[in-house]
Amino acid sequence: MAEIRLQEGESLENALRRFKRKVQTEDIIKEVKRHSYYLKPGERRRVKQALAQKRARKKIRKERE
Repeated sequence: MAEIRLQEGESLENALRRFKRKVQTEDIIKEVKRHSYYLKPGERRRVKQALAQKRARKKIRKERE
C-alpha cells in the first residue's frame, strides 16, 4: 500500500505528485486491473502471446527507422 507523509511546508500538489509517482512505481494500478476480472488460463496465455507479438512488431518497426 502506497503511503506518503506530508513534509514540513510541502504543498498539496507536490504531495499528490509524489503519491502518484509512488503508486505508479509500485504497479498498484496494474495489479488492481489484473484482479478486477478472471481470465481462464488459456485466455491469459493468448493475451500474453498477443502482447509479445505486439512488442516484437514495435521493435522491428523501430529498428527500420
